[in-house]
Amino acid sequence: MSDFKRKNDRRKNHDRPSGEFDRKNTALNDEVAPLTIEGRNAVTEALKSGRSIDKLFILDGCQDGPVATIRKEAKKAGIMMKFVTRDRLDQISQTGAHQGVIAYAAAYDYSEMDDIFELAEERGEAPFVLILDNIEDPHNLGAIIRTANIAGAHGVIIPKNRAAGLTATVAKTSAGALNYTPVVKVTNIARTIEELKERGMWFVCADMDGQCMYDLDLKGSIGLVIGNEGSGVSKLVREKCDMVAQIPMKGQINSLNASVAAGVLSYEIVRQRGGFGK
Repeated sequence: MSDFKRKNDRRKNHDRPSGEFDRKNTALNDEVAPLTIEGRNAVTEALKSGRSIDKLFILDGCQDGPVATIRKEAKKAGIMMKFVTRDRLDQISQTGAHQGVIAYAAAYDYSEMDDIFELAEERGEAPFVLILDNIEDPHNLGAIIRTANIAGAHGVIIPKNRAAGLTATVAKTSAGALNYTPVVKVTNIARTIEELKERGMWFVCADMDGQCMYDLDLKGSIGLVIGNEGSGVSKLVREKCDMVAQIPMKGQINSLNASVAAGVLSYEIVRQRGGFGK
């Protein structure tokens, strides 16, 4: 068993703090995390314990001491905060006793960047990662994590804001891959690419205006960047990439689902890196 697998088994089996509930039979959409933590004490304890929180909803205008403490701890942890109306909190709440604070907790804890490099070293391989530039559909995120695992990638990197997190839908769609593939959440994708370049990585992003993927050298230590379902890879992130890859298409339409594009390009990288051997 890898060090990452052992770490993740420990992370996902922690006790839930008081005030946390399974999100079953919810009418809200899939951007909602699978677990909510409601109430000031419960949210405070979750933050103190280091629990992975994807998003924090706070009553707009609330300035009292406990809420100020929660805001301070959330800011320190880099957690996304949204200030909303009481009606919105009432809509999200499952207990009716949210006290002006509701947190969405991740189904799985996020990994650290070093987990990715440790996994590559453990396998004796050059690092191969997928970086997702604001993938919003949890089904796409889960499918990409599943593909990353099967293609032998050492990890997946996602942004903290404006993107899907590790919800129950993502976990289910990944078909168990979350147990084996590190997922790292970062504040800034462009800056992360720059930092990983300092560790010897090259980056290729998917775009229709790029060069045919068969004509690119995709071997070695590489990161594959997949863009948002609608707008693709952002301009700033694209500028940080060393190569832009186009997937050849012969049909009457000229676009692929983000998870499918990730799969096609991942396997071209696998092919160029020598396949899976015998």
